[in-house]
Amino acid sequence: MICHEVRPKRGEVSAPHSILIVEDEPLISMMLEDFLESLGYNVAGTVETVQDALAKVEEGGFDVAIVDVHLKGEHVWPVADRLREQGIPFILATGGHTTPPPAAHAEAPVLAKPYTIDAIEPALQAACNGKA
Repeated sequence: MICHEVRPKRGEVSAPHSILIVEDEPLISMMLEDFLESLGYNVAGTVETVQDALAKVEEGGFDVAIVDVHLKGEHVWPVADRLREQGIPFILATGGHTTPPPAAHAEAPVLAKPYTIDAIEPALQAACNGKA
């Protein structure tokens, strides 16, 4: 499912877009979930490992993913690859202490940690405008 318009319009009856959070630090994922919900988005779920993220991508049920580049010591490039294959927009989340993404994902929007609520929506817009 590819998003065409990220944020629901005021007074719109349809459900807001669902976002998958791929993050291995519980406090960070809870904060991100709170930010997303306060902006009017649904959180489709949170996963903490590459294996769980790959399973969730296969399961579907979300429009956009926010993906931490390191999960429990593993790079998430297999998850980013699968999201791209499925046509699901995604954002790469990073604390800034990482090597650049592979060339296939160099155009993906980046959300820097620590997250701010003001940075989330532009990153979602960039992902949904084909920058992932």
